[in-house]
Amino acid sequence: MISQTAEYALRAVVCLAESPTAPMINRVIAETTQVPPEYLSKVLQSLQRAGLVNSRRGLHGGFMLAYPAESVPVLAVINAVDPIKRIRSCPLARADHPTLCLLHQRLDDAAAVVEQTFRTTTIADLIRPNGSLCARPPDAGPCTLSCCLGPPAEVLPLSASISSDSNMDCEAKT
Repeated sequence: MISQTAEYALRAVVCLAESPTAPMINRVIAETTQVPPEYLSKVLQSLQRAGLVNSRRGLHGGFMLAYPAESVPVLAVINAVDPIKRIRSCPLARADHPTLCLLHQRLDDAAAVVEQTFRTTTIADLIRPNGSLCARPPDAGPCTLSCCLGPPAEVLPLSASISSDSNMDCEAKT
């Protein structure tokens, strides 16, 4: 659904949101989120370029959210590092598909729903009322966001979701 980079960015931003008054150094964020420190540095740079994170050098330096968690949409974090790919034309590049075929239109519609969900979900929505990221016990290991965002949607087998009489524009022409 989202890339590993986007997940790492969300982990980092949620970590910063849980400690809004004190800057956090890269090493602490990396340890807390279980993100490789070198990769985290690149993610934090992208978030800083997007204006979502501020950094301060020096003895009491580190990273902080640039805005309150309540005003940072999840989509802004994702777009800062690896935007959701939308389908603008049929990837099959067939002459008889100048726009989206039925299959790719449905896929793009699904991406639009995901995008809208992330647009209306803030970083604060990912933090539990007690200030913790998730309800998992601390000794259960790092949060992978699946505990916060819920289980993945049930996916029907392809045979159960497409009727035999459906007309797909992507079918091979004979």
